[in-house]
Amino acid sequence: MSGLQGKRILVTGAGSGIGRTAARMFRDRGADLVLVGRRLWALQETLPDAECVPLDHTDEAAVMAFARVCAPMDGMFLAAGELRTGSVAATPTSDFDAVIAANLRGPWLLAHHLGSKLKEGSSVVLVGSNISLRAIPDSAAYSVAKAGVHMLARVLALEWAPRRIRCNAIAPGPVFTSMVETRLAASPDPVGDLARLSGTNPLKRLGTEAEVAALAAHLLGDESAWTTGTVIPIDGGADAVY
Repeated sequence: MSGLQGKRILVTGAGSGIGRTAARMFRDRGADLVLVGRRLWALQETLPDAECVPLDHTDEAAVMAFARVCAPMDGMFLAAGELRTGSVAATPTSDFDAVIAANLRGPWLLAHHLGSKLKEGSSVVLVGSNISLRAIPDSAAYSVAKAGVHMLARVLALEWAPRRIRCNAIAPGPVFTSMVETRLAASPDPVGDLARLSGTNPLKRLGTEAEVAALAAHLLGDESAWTTGTVIPIDGGADAVY
């Protein structure tokens, strides 16, 4: 029996990318899902038979309204986020604010308002990034926001421990998503860009959405019951070697 069988799990960012793949994997492993994202039609495309909640997780009033009607949960996978590139000098403050809101304020609000909805023994997984473990050029706001996500996971692990609720963060490296595919298609040198992106880790390839989702499934399940307060890189060894 899967470690997710019968668990009620909320997934943000479930309308695309890692969130969509994870939601489908969790469902296949027996979870009862609540899908959250800004676009209802995209959530319904992910899993038409799941509970789908259109929600901007950066909007505190909207999160509070959802929390009032949300049923008790066994876990959350907070995958929603937004990437904008640029250095500290070149990034407009408006872009910085938007990236902080999408990547850090949103998970904070969900933890703040939905923490009381988590059953004793629940598990929460936040999606960070390996570029918050090591600095790279032109990703300043995103790196700072995801570093905050990593610390949020550790703080929540401490605060929720008396209720036996675990919280961990995963830190993916470059993953082949539709966003990356679109970016490569628009590039004048898609083959070269893919090679350069793949070369950022010792395994010389991009990760897959399913690989990231599988790690999240393990952390949400009972098999990882003694794992909390961690930030786990899943990046082909980049953080360990480079």
